[in-house]
Amino acid sequence: MQTDRRTLLQAAAALPLATAGANAAFAQAAAPAVAPPKEVTRALAHYLVTASYDDLPANVRKEGVRTLLNWVGVAIGGSHHETVDIAVAALGPFSGPQQASLFGRRERFDIMNAAFINGVSSHIFDYDDTHLKTIIHPAGPVASAILALSEMQPVSGKEFLNALVLGVETECRIGNAVYPNHYDVGWHITGTAGVFGSAAAVGKLLKLNEQQMTWALGLAASQPVGLRESFGSMNKSFNPGRAASSGIFAAILASKNFTSSDAMIEAKRGWANTISTKQDYNEILGDLGKRYEAALNTYKPFACGIVLHPAIDAAIQLRNENKIAADQIERVDLKVHPLVLELTGKKTPKLGLEGKFSIYHAVAVAIVEGGGGEKQFSDRAVTDPTVVALRGKVNPVITPGIKPEQVDLTIVLKDGRKLNRYIEHAIGSVEVPMTDKQLETKFSDLADGIIPAAMIRRVMDACWNVEGLASAAEIAKMSVSS
Repeated sequence: MQTDRRTLLQAAAALPLATAGANAAFAQAAAPAVAPPKEVTRALAHYLVTASYDDLPANVRKEGVRTLLNWVGVAIGGSHHETVDIAVAALGPFSGPQQASLFGRRERFDIMNAAFINGVSSHIFDYDDTHLKTIIHPAGPVASAILALSEMQPVSGKEFLNALVLGVETECRIGNAVYPNHYDVGWHITGTAGVFGSAAAVGKLLKLNEQQMTWALGLAASQPVGLRESFGSMNKSFNPGRAASSGIFAAILASKNFTSSDAMIEAKRGWANTISTKQDYNEILGDLGKRYEAALNTYKPFACGIVLHPAIDAAIQLRNENKIAADQIERVDLKVHPLVLELTGKKTPKLGLEGKFSIYHAVAVAIVEGGGGEKQFSDRAVTDPTVVALRGKVNPVITPGIKPEQVDLTIVLKDGRKLNRYIEHAIGSVEVPMTDKQLETKFSDLADGIIPAAMIRRVMDACWNVEGLASAAEIAKMSVSS
């Protein structure tokens, strides 16, 4: 049947209007087209090859160490999740030489597959570090890659920490340049920006020259990975894992002079213009070596999407202060930012991974169990009858003026009392950071039962003292099951 030409043209003309209406918020946030500064990719490469450990301020080094400790803990903790078991079984027959450790496990894989699996393991609980400005989880793509590489070639602790910080800095700056538009349209920014961090860090340890580092960044730009549709499934943790292995792939090819465009980030048909309507190149190059995004890294006290943390924090505080039980509650009202429902609007999660993206489950389980750790986001927790009943009483309402990091939560009791808590900044934020002791407690809880108890303390001490290690590989070698 022949299509009516006038009908087709009318439909085509209406499509941009419909699209604009559906994406009004996104369009309003789009930055006007601005000509990029020359040689963004090359200028970043120059910085990366010349930046030294001695250039790092003390506070940046300290945050790099905290980033490492947190990452090792979550990688060990997630190492026996079903997702990791599947990945190990699937890739085992195809893995090359046994070059690198799998954290929390006995198997050894080639560095690319080890980096992938460790990246998956570190993200599967959604308990890893977060750069709050972009919602990037920085350590997964970077630490997974360079710890694997450190088992294949000599890497001192100082070299390792410098590469870790530079990798985190690279991915977060590139993420800043396109956030939020890039994220809003559906990309999982931890994967798409994370591959640059991995390539930069591995390239630093491979001692690439400026041209090779430029190519490594270009090859990274050709491998964006991750879509937000994957959230709540095993696929989400695939993204930082793949970013880690893809970064190694890019840097190793570049080390052998596999070429790329010298302007893959900023060119008209390069990475930033292809995947985002916003490009702010000053976020990449501005104050390089002076302003450190790596110093802004944060660590999760709760094993779920970061936008849930204020609500969990408020719910736990009110529960503990008032000693309330689920059967006393009439309803729970929350004033939230639109992003909360956009990211975590699952009303009836059936699996633990889905619960990590449910504001309804997060609040209910926090009140019932007084926590927000991995046990509260297990398959068991999301099907608990008491939790299921209470989440039906959770009422999030999008409220003008509430920021993504805030919540105004009110528990209405059956006896008429109203208990309110407003959270400006949740625990784990830049403003209310987790302490070193809290990070150690988190690490110990995650590693318990996976690596020997006596080894937990040794691994934590090795992380804290990474700068003094002759070989960073010692951390990986100690972090395996007996």
